[in-house]
Amino acid sequence: MVEAFIRLVCPECTKGWEENPTELPEHRENFSCPSCHATRRLAEFMRTERDLETLKQFH
Repeated sequence: MVEAFIRLVCPECTKGWEENPTELPEHRENFSCPSCHATRRLAEFMRTERDLETLKQFH
């Protein structure tokens, strides 16, 4: 089994991190930065379009 990960970056504080896509909500749902707690749609935290497409494959 291949391990997948999504690269995220907070649009507020610019903190970057990785998450397992199976542990994230759907890309249109609200998500909060674990560092500064800014809340936006999860899609706005995607580092690249490819990360967004990878997430969509899991939901």
